Amino acid sequence: MAGLERRAPLTGAWALPRMIAGAMVLAAIAIMLTGVFLRYVAIHITDWLDVDPINFFWVEEVGELLLAWLTLVGAAVGIAERSHFTLAILVHRLSARMQQAIHVFNYVTIAIFGGLIAWYGLGLVQLNHTLVSAALEINLGWLYGATVVGGTLIIPYALKVLFEPIGADHTEADVRE
Repeated sequence: MAGLERRAPLTGAWALPRMIAGAMVLAAIAIMLTGVFLRYVAIHITDWLDVDPINFFWVEEVGELLLAWLTLVGAAVGIAERSHFTLAILVHRLSARMQQAIHVFNYVTIAIFGGLIAWYGLGLVQLNHTLVSAALEINLGWLYGATVVGGTLIIPYALKVLFEPIGADHTEADVRE
């Protein structure tokens, strides 16, 4: 089983985006539960007490913001951990040299794509930095900034994986027919 050794988990600064993504998942769950409570419970209580209803429209904006950041930071973490979907039908049957060439091509392409995401995201941030969201009046640059951060994170993570052994994330069962 040469070449099938397991890779080391992300540590140190490499693991920080993973922890941030985990915190964003927890925050998104809490925000969505708060929104459900405010919409389906608190509104009935305020009606019954005949008081002004609680404004809960901020939940949608915060959820959208968290989703954008979670998606792009999570995509970078997924690249680093090789947890994105792969289909090993043909590549494992090729020579080691050809497998290495495909591996290099894939991760260089991913790094270039991350750079494009960051570059065009920076343009979106600059284009929308004067706009604010409807409910919270948050600068929309924060929303589009997720593309800059996520794309920028994809570059070093893809290059990190590029220099790891090809089979570091596969088991023997992955390469059987």
